Amino acid sequence: MTQHLLPPVWTQPGRFRLLGDDMAEDAATGLVWPRSANPLGYPLPWTEALAAVSDMNRRAFLGHADWRMPNRRELRSLIDHGEKQPALPQGHPFRDVFLGWYWSATSKAGQTAYAWNTHLEGGRTFYSRKDEFRLLWPVRGASRTLPRTGQVRCFDAEGRELACAGTGQDGELRAGAPWPEPRFAPMPGGLLDRLTGLEWRTPGAMNSGGFLNWDEAMRQGANHGAGWRLPNINELESLVDAGRADPALPDDFVRGLASPPGPSRPGPSRPGPSRPVSPIQAAGDALADEHSPDEHSPEGLWSATTSGFDPGWAFVLYARKGAVGVGFKPNREFCAWLVRAAG
Repeated sequence: MTQHLLPPVWTQPGRFRLLGDDMAEDAATGLVWPRSANPLGYPLPWTEALAAVSDMNRRAFLGHADWRMPNRRELRSLIDHGEKQPALPQGHPFRDVFLGWYWSATSKAGQTAYAWNTHLEGGRTFYSRKDEFRLLWPVRGASRTLPRTGQVRCFDAEGRELACAGTGQDGELRAGAPWPEPRFAPMPGGLLDRLTGLEWRTPGAMNSGGFLNWDEAMRQGANHGAGWRLPNINELESLVDAGRADPALPDDFVRGLASPPGPSRPGPSRPGPSRPVSPIQAAGDALADEHSPDEHSPEGLWSATTSGFDPGWAFVLYARKGAVGVGFKPNREFCAWLVRAAG
């Protein structure tokens, strides 16, 4: 059964409910955050940030002993991509917001001496070495709208795997709604995500023809009709499996992309590629090496979400890494995957 866990509406009116002077509950996710976005007052390395949360719980910070470092999906849930400096919803109740990087409890799969962090000036999510200094914004509560990240293992600051018990890492807590098994089901010309209720058009059926600029990517949906469109960045990010890398996508999604596309529902289509290609290559026929230092490498997938920091840019998902960055709209350097609501 499809759960229809669509990404929350980040900008709904009255989203945050004050819990006294020092905490706020997010109605979109059910999570509770300190109103101070910098309760420690200083940045610190990742493992020290995890230890600081344990100390908060020993001291019953703000009267509670169930704080945790947010996983990458929980931290990203605060971002309003149409805003900047900070990239938080208008009218938010938070103070002491630092326009920089904040730690998540989620390690970077494949490069486990790194952890995911989100930048509150413009809303990007990338990974940093765990010995770098970032801010901590703890969270408590459970969310029925945010899915788990997919991470199930734990790692120390050097990237060595360790037992999860007592670490407070994402791999131990696995906060969020569990994924259905199997998560993805084949549809004519696409894959149904039973977690979100979204249907993704297989690249072989779409055959976008290579790298596109943003306007060309936006036109892909209109060209295909039948409800297909370019996804927003939260819909794209919902595909990320933080337990995997190269690509950072769920295994059954990748296997579904590799399967020959079936006939589509009504709407123009083009024949699939005539030669075998990898699942990610099928979206654009060529990709940069996963270790490219260029943030705007052509492994990226355009979203329909314009950057609030600079409207000449749009948000992009880097499918190999799982990172959320931005691309300059006129440049033909990213690909397009289409989505529609199942039904």
